[in-house]
Amino acid sequence: MFRWLAALALVCACCSKSDVQRPAGDSPRVHDFTIFATAEVRGQIGPCGCTSDPLGDISRTTQLVGDARGKGPVMFLDAGSLLYSQTPIPAHLDAEEQLKADLLADIYQNDLKVDAIGLGPADIAKGPSQLRLPRTECDANAPWTGLPGAIHEIGGAKVGVFGVIAKDAFAVDVSDPIAAGKQAVADLKTRGAQMIVALVQASSKKDAVALVRAIGGVDLSIAGLGLAAPEPDDVEPEPTKIDSGWMVIPANRGQVVSRIDVHVVKGGPMVEIFGADAAAAKVARDDKDLAARDAELATFAADPTADPAFVATKKRERDQLAAERDNLKNHPAQVPTDRSSLSLAQVRINKTLACSVPAQTAVTKFYEAAGKANVTAAALVPPIPVDKGKPTYVGQDACTDCHSDEAKFWQKTVHAQAWQTLVERGQQFDYECIGCHVTGFDKPGGSTLASNDKLRDVQCETCHGPGSIHVAKGGEEKPLAIVKTPADDLCATQCHTHEHSDTFQHDAYLRDITGPGHAEKFRAKLGDGPTGHELRKAALDKAGRTLGAGCIR
Repeated sequence: MFRWLAALALVCACCSKSDVQRPAGDSPRVHDFTIFATAEVRGQIGPCGCTSDPLGDISRTTQLVGDARGKGPVMFLDAGSLLYSQTPIPAHLDAEEQLKADLLADIYQNDLKVDAIGLGPADIAKGPSQLRLPRTECDANAPWTGLPGAIHEIGGAKVGVFGVIAKDAFAVDVSDPIAAGKQAVADLKTRGAQMIVALVQASSKKDAVALVRAIGGVDLSIAGLGLAAPEPDDVEPEPTKIDSGWMVIPANRGQVVSRIDVHVVKGGPMVEIFGADAAAAKVARDDKDLAARDAELATFAADPTADPAFVATKKRERDQLAAERDNLKNHPAQVPTDRSSLSLAQVRINKTLACSVPAQTAVTKFYEAAGKANVTAAALVPPIPVDKGKPTYVGQDACTDCHSDEAKFWQKTVHAQAWQTLVERGQQFDYECIGCHVTGFDKPGGSTLASNDKLRDVQCETCHGPGSIHVAKGGEEKPLAIVKTPADDLCATQCHTHEHSDTFQHDAYLRDITGPGHAEKFRAKLGDGPTGHELRKAALDKAGRTLGAGCIR
């Protein structure tokens, strides 16, 4: 189904390319090129799609990089942890995870044309024979590596790339990372590298910085930090200075891709410059910082006991920041002609970006194949038995017999369309999604991936519990065999987590699913206020509703 790649974990191989050229008629300065960097993708090919601003989509990343290649030389690097979303892989996810790893390897090799990729904890769930992409050039101190690094010619510059894994970064035996890194740097420089790039795996930014500083001679490091890899809102918009080099940390799961525009001049340290986007972001941060400093100074001014010398120091710091802000705002930095430089832009891979149609088609085929594999595997697993005397799930139709008004009200809610939203995306048999779009998933007597016909959508029993005993006794049993008032934390802990429901507010969302015909008195107690629909509409309007060119989801 995909352009399959042989596992090359034990082979000394490299992905160096020297045939990237600018379009005819364009005359770039020698040694100008762009690096795109990812890390900790962890098997994500696309976002959940339930949030107002879903981030991370392999087809959009592919188009982003492809568009840049049409304008000039591009290098694509990944610091590792690409293949799997979980380590170890649960048995029921094995088929889906393996197909997804195949897809990612295929797109990285053939569409993104990855130059070098490191090794991370999310790559080793199936052992070194299933790495799919060669890591030999990248991990100088891993046990199955060969050459300590490789030279890539990009935009006329010779860029040396190696990978290194910090001690105790994850469960893999490695040699001394500092010694291995020093050897790699020395070797690459001997071979003519004009710029040294390290792909680093560590368990924290502090460890990654310490390792790069101890190795020395690294111009740019791309860090994968395992579980410490940042979420999008925590991504640092500026590179971290390490001696004469810089460190960049992309967001996890491909949600924010780091773009580094590079200008290499022989000799001398690399300096940071601010491109238009980076400068605007820096000015905005400085404005926020200045507002906080002004408020602090106002507090000091109203305090007769404040130390005048201390206040004067704070005032000078404030004025210096304001001067730097104004200078950056009014005089954007230019690429120097006599020094090597880089400019970082952290690109959010959101729904407004265009999609690569071939990559998107491959993703659609993946969901079809994974869905079939999941259903086949799930059908072989016996259902979870129901303990004697315990209720089981009966489905919406059984509830409707006595609660027709409630059922009519439910039909108007988004809960009644939960299954259809997955069908429209072709993900109704995706384990990452189905549990929140059916009733009683993987519970005794509830739905499974292979058997869910009568329990599709978020039905009554999601909130009120399995109703077989309640139905059998005609609702006359006391105490009730169902839950009349669900626990306050049910929604937030079951499906409406921040990762899947970024606008969730308990009372607001309950205003949407209660009212005349269903818990009318409870709805009255909630009173006036925003509804979940209003919160989500506002978030969608802010994030933008337009899909990028060529996108279907």
